[in-house]
Amino acid sequence: MPKRETYPVEVAGVRRELRLFEIKPGLRIAILNILGDTELVMACASELAKRLKDVEYDVLITAEAKSIPLAHALSVETLKPYVVLRKSYKPYMGDAIRAETLSITTGQSQSLILDEKDRALMQAKRVVVLDDVISTGSTLQGMRIILEKCGASVAAEAAIFTEGDRAQWMHIIALGHLPLFTD
Repeated sequence: MPKRETYPVEVAGVRRELRLFEIKPGLRIAILNILGDTELVMACASELAKRLKDVEYDVLITAEAKSIPLAHALSVETLKPYVVLRKSYKPYMGDAIRAETLSITTGQSQSLILDEKDRALMQAKRVVVLDDVISTGSTLQGMRIILEKCGASVAAEAAIFTEGDRAQWMHIIALGHLPLFTD
């Protein structure tokens, strides 16, 4: 089996080798998958909590699925509740709010859905929007649309990494930046 190409990172004092993944011909990204990586998740949550200490907010929000462990760990660290926007609707979700986004990794349209039970928690709240990696901003935009629809405001946007054009993400509270890899 050929050796997979990786990109080394150090974030929040933890080193990892991120596998490079081709998202379209001639363009690859470094894939961060924090699912099951407790050491990295806890280190990143601790560091993000420090960077958010001066931000006034009520709730954390993230999109399903890879950033859920980060939202949970940051919630434990900050004692703030968190909400997960789901990617598919289930009947028990009631009168949910929906926004459409485009996934960079799949190239497909995806839904973000705020469960009816979380709508009340979000109304008139100051929210930290959280993701593992912010690349195109499509998921961020979907989360912003949902927050606007439920009367919440964005207090800050945070991520482990930003990716691509660094200048576009200067307002993001991030622990690092990933380049895009072109042939």
